[in-house]
Amino acid sequence: MPVIAPMPAARPASLPAQREGADDTMTAGTTVDHLTETYRAHYRSLLGLAALLLDDTASCEDVVQEAFIRVHSARKRVRDPEKTLAYLRQTVVNLSRSALRRRILGLKLLSKPMPDMASAEEGAYDLLERDELIKAMRGLQRRQREVLVLRYFADMTEAQVAETLGISLGSVKAYGSRGIAALRVAMEAPA
Repeated sequence: MPVIAPMPAARPASLPAQREGADDTMTAGTTVDHLTETYRAHYRSLLGLAALLLDDTASCEDVVQEAFIRVHSARKRVRDPEKTLAYLRQTVVNLSRSALRRRILGLKLLSKPMPDMASAEEGAYDLLERDELIKAMRGLQRRQREVLVLRYFADMTEAQVAETLGISLGSVKAYGSRGIAALRVAMEAPA
């Protein structure tokens, strides 16, 4: 168990010499020795308190250690040594609440999980399908290929395709329909 190192108490120069000894217990606050004894006697009970509030041992230990550090830093404000344990308990509860708040906030701020990535096999299969599609597209008539590329890959409407190619809307529909039928046959045929 760590021992809290003593810190020399600085006395204000304005205090008279006789008053220093009389009010030493009131102005000095909790002593380092008292805090060390409190640590030895109540560390496990404070750890149990934190365990009731938090769910993992590491967080509980961190909270209790932080509570002792804070009480050590503010020991002059804890004037009554009998209240040190109560102050420590309250600090453990407050630090546990803060830890839980940080966790909840962290969960809220987490971005949405990334979608599952395709496996290497799926990627290879997609490449094979793409290669088959390109090969099948090359086997189409020139006009069928042009209509399908402009309609489905360039995302043009039928009217835009007709204007781009300089053909009628009915021709675009006919070339598109025949091209898709020819692609189906080519893609289903065994290689």
